[in-house]
Amino acid sequence: MQARLFSRELVPFYLSLMALGAVALLCDVLLHLLNAIWIGRWLGIPGTLLILASLGYSLRKRKLIRWGQPARLLRLHEYMAWAGSLLVLVHAGIHFNAILGWLAVWAMLINVASGLTGKFLLDRSRRRLEQARQTMRLQGLSAEQLAEQTYWDSLTFDTVKHWRAVHFPITLAFAVLVLAHIVAIFLFWGWR
Repeated sequence: MQARLFSRELVPFYLSLMALGAVALLCDVLLHLLNAIWIGRWLGIPGTLLILASLGYSLRKRKLIRWGQPARLLRLHEYMAWAGSLLVLVHAGIHFNAILGWLAVWAMLINVASGLTGKFLLDRSRRRLEQARQTMRLQGLSAEQLAEQTYWDSLTFDTVKHWRAVHFPITLAFAVLVLAHIVAIFLFWGWR
């Protein structure tokens, strides 16, 4: 059971985070080897735009927009946020010359980890609840008995669904730091 939990739950979570870091490092190394570091400096713009575009899912969920299927928008949110984060990490590179930029990068990484944690916790609790219901259905429990027996599991699942209450402030902190970084770039840019 423990091995299954580890391989089914923890491995994909850590592989997602490690893949993001490994691909970012690989891209940064390639840019250095090709003497094209200047490209990395501009990758922050498309990275930020991808992250902004990934917010379509949140807008749809809060009914601020009406188009799009939520499940499809969720997948797009995950892929676009991952790709945008990758570009921002390559943009940040291994250069430590702007504290505000690095605060934004750390907030982004915490935001990505928070999103992945929520995704995996929600998937796990949904599977566990459905598995318990299926087992009880096979035992011949009525709908009323089923609801009574899975009450605490359902309550736990509903609580886990509120993980966004943690994810949203992290996203907001990330957005504020990114905006401050962008404003600082424009203020201190050599416009000559």
